[in-house]
Amino acid sequence: MNAQGDGIGPVRWSTAMEAALYGQGGFYVDPRGPGPAGHFRTSVHVSPLYAGAVARLLLAVDEDLGRPEGLDLVDVGAGRGELLTGVLDALPAATAARVRPYAVERVGRPEGLDPRVRWVAAPPEGTTGLLFANEWLDNVPLDVAEDGRYVLVAPDGTETPGGPLEGRDRAWLDRWWPGPGRAEIGRPRDEAWAAAVATLDRGLAVAVDYAHTREARPPYGTLTGFRGGREVPPVPDGSCDITAHVAFDACAGPDAALLTQREALAALGVSGARPPLALASSDPAGYVRALASAGEAAELTARGGLGDFGWLVQPVGLDGAGGADGSGRLDGLGRLDGLGLRPR
Repeated sequence: MNAQGDGIGPVRWSTAMEAALYGQGGFYVDPRGPGPAGHFRTSVHVSPLYAGAVARLLLAVDEDLGRPEGLDLVDVGAGRGELLTGVLDALPAATAARVRPYAVERVGRPEGLDPRVRWVAAPPEGTTGLLFANEWLDNVPLDVAEDGRYVLVAPDGTETPGGPLEGRDRAWLDRWWPGPGRAEIGRPRDEAWAAAVATLDRGLAVAVDYAHTREARPPYGTLTGFRGGREVPPVPDGSCDITAHVAFDACAGPDAALLTQREALAALGVSGARPPLALASSDPAGYVRALASAGEAAELTARGGLGDFGWLVQPVGLDGAGGADGSGRLDGLGRLDGLGLRPR
């Protein structure tokens, strides 16, 4: 099935999303397209402060791992490699020399990318370091259900009722999204995240995304589209991004913890506080730079915006790193000892 769904009748949303996003001519794999940055701004595109924060997180993981000879940095859903490039630039030279950066994407390698970046179709096995997935899981295709039946969709976006739910999907809804009405079946995201985490031998896996938990599921779901910087109807013809928020509590594995981006970035040194006014007199140019940086930080941590994004933090083989004991901390990461987490 191609992105336009030529000659195809109504199908489940997971099939339609797969074709529209990743099929022939799909939104994410069309080499003629501008890439995600041409249609919407993620935290990566808002400010280099974000890459700097991820670099500090990687340094904390590196310290907890005992500074191994090879330090893996795996960016899942890497777009055009912007985050990896920013992190490599922000790291101390000695650390950057030990980093093995992997960009995981289904589109071909972009021209001009830093030659240090290894472009791969799936997370490599047996890594040690940091696996980071910024706005990846919301694009993992899923099915939509309504009142116990699948919702089918035509290439023009028209929906019709489908057949009754299969056992695994019904069981997922019963556990994670109970009740009547419309719901998004997040089981494929759970499986995709578990598979990504399983590639880590030791380190930290972090997913950042639009997220919700069982206590606050959206009553009508979140499936939508984006094109050219605007929210549009989710028409699965390859012309727009199709996304749905992620049930992070369902994805979370043992010892995982959830927090907001606002909390995470504050712990990693990103502050939207205005610089002291005295700096305007002593260093006018420095004051302007600091003011611009504070504005970018404020956007990254804003309530009602990017600051409300969820961070799913999953330690692997880091003794004492989890939050499942109720402490709500990542005590195994010395450099992040003060990072407050909300236990799932």
